[in-house]
Amino acid sequence: MARFIYTFAILALLPWAVLHLLWRARRQPEYLRHWGERFGFFTCPRSGSPGMQSTAVPSAPTLWLHAVSVGETRAAQPLVAALRERYPGHRILFTHMTPTGRATSEALFGDGVERIYLPYDTPWAMRRLLRHYRPQFGLIMETELWPNLIAACRQAKVPLRLVNARLSARSARRYAMFPALTRGALQGLAAIGAQSAADAARLEALGAQRVAVTGNIKFDIEAPHEQLELALAFRTRYGARRVWLAASTREGEETLILDAWRKAGPGEALLVIVPRHPQRFDEVARLASERGFAVQRRSDDAAIAPSTQVLIGDSMGEMFAFHASADIAFIGGSLLDFGSQNLIEAAACGTPILIGPSTRNFAEAAREAIACGAALTIRDADDLVCQVNALLANADQRKKMSAAGRAFAERHRGATARTLELISRAER
Repeated sequence: MARFIYTFAILALLPWAVLHLLWRARRQPEYLRHWGERFGFFTCPRSGSPGMQSTAVPSAPTLWLHAVSVGETRAAQPLVAALRERYPGHRILFTHMTPTGRATSEALFGDGVERIYLPYDTPWAMRRLLRHYRPQFGLIMETELWPNLIAACRQAKVPLRLVNARLSARSARRYAMFPALTRGALQGLAAIGAQSAADAARLEALGAQRVAVTGNIKFDIEAPHEQLELALAFRTRYGARRVWLAASTREGEETLILDAWRKAGPGEALLVIVPRHPQRFDEVARLASERGFAVQRRSDDAAIAPSTQVLIGDSMGEMFAFHASADIAFIGGSLLDFGSQNLIEAAACGTPILIGPSTRNFAEAAREAIACGAALTIRDADDLVCQVNALLANADQRKKMSAAGRAFAERHRGATARTLELISRAER
């Protein structure tokens, strides 16, 4: 009955979903593409014919990963490499919910994987997905519970696992508002690999079974060689100036940071801002220019002029290079109540970290990074700028924080191997 009511609600919201796609397309035209996939209509892998009733057998066994957007897709890198080694000859299918997730998949994996949008969670769309691609098993990255998808997988006997799972206290409270629906979805999963003991406990409190703590796969991501080379090129362009990075900033944060930076007096340091969402690149460049800063953009692909005060990182897939080339990294999404973006890449690069008060998405990683000396907390934008200036003037402290960050990242490696073992145990 709970899933019946849920399905009715999904159907009632479908017109709103179409309007939402049109609204998002005003700023990001990619939302106008591949609409058929969102309703369960796919291109047949062999013939290219519409896939509504397709029963064509894929040319190779399919392994399916769902990664909703950018962060989950990037986190899947070491898992994809491990799956290719463990299952040679299989093809890999990614499902996404956002154009930026899809673009990230293209940038990271190219033609080595297939990619589609996950359909809206209606029973018939999910059945078409499974009938069309016939996956050997499915892996959902982090936390995406779609009751009709899970039920369709059980009916089709497709093992579906939740891996690299995280669940904040806030999200747990929201899921707890629908206990029967949540419990049924969680218990329909073949296995769950949680990032931490706290995540596992929250999932089990909601009714999850077969939960293991496997760790955070993001710690296993290694900076690609070409990204490290790009970081050296960035440093050459920066010259001898000190550089601080505002990484993956969210809407509203850039205004606070720029105002605080202007009020304190930017001095000789260069501020690099990399907005979390590409559709905001132009907006953030405008915000900086309106405040009187001399602005350049990464897309100009030019040397940084000595007079430039703010560089907008308007590129995709280069965050490792930005982290590795900076003297300090502030982690966006933590200044306002967004729950923080990923601090693990900065730690792995040995970049001293500053992080704001909102860290629920990476709560345990943030606590440990602060405790070991890899990161410092800031209260607000003024405190951020104050600590930036203090760190830029203190090379010894930056060196200690760099070493602590690298050691912190190294201690937490191994989640990918534990996740593969979880998959293997479920298959036996």
